[in-house]
Amino acid sequence: MDEKVVIAVLAGTTREKRRSFQAAKWVESFGQNLPNVEIIFVDPKDFNFPNDGDDPEVKDRRYTDIITRADGLLIVTPEYNHHIPGSLKRMLDSEDTIYFHKAASIIGVSNGDWGGTRAVESLIPVLKAFGLAVTRNSAYFSHIDTTFHEDGSMNTEMIEKYNKSVGGVYNELLWLTRALKWGRNNLPSA
Repeated sequence: MDEKVVIAVLAGTTREKRRSFQAAKWVESFGQNLPNVEIIFVDPKDFNFPNDGDDPEVKDRRYTDIITRADGLLIVTPEYNHHIPGSLKRMLDSEDTIYFHKAASIIGVSNGDWGGTRAVESLIPVLKAFGLAVTRNSAYFSHIDTTFHEDGSMNTEMIEKYNKSVGGVYNELLWLTRALKWGRNNLPSA
């Protein structure tokens, strides 16, 4: 059951000096090296999500197409004031039913000790409300300002740590993604 799966890696913010973007790009690169996995990187800056809610007149069709095609999601979210960024919530809110019975994992990012733990915790009920199956494991990029260099490369002392934690997240996400993909393709709708 190692058929190819498509994972959408979502960067979680549109801020100008977003250090979490380096973590998201690293997570994307890690996933591109996994067998039978296609990664689609989603930068919310590349999309237009005006207004509020699930109005078909204000959807960005490109995002809809990516999420429809994706078998699972890996969301890299920074923590802003103990929560997720509004731009991430708005992007997620632009869709609803196409998330149903797909897998999702979350990776938190912050410049503090906890690596975005509170953002990850606050995102879980949002994802569950969309019908996403959220994995148990998450990864946390703490002290983001010292984890990556200005050019986007990771501090060499951190590589082993994040290879292990992000690898664990991908392992669980891919297992659940394949199981749910099989279920969507072979079982009657719930």
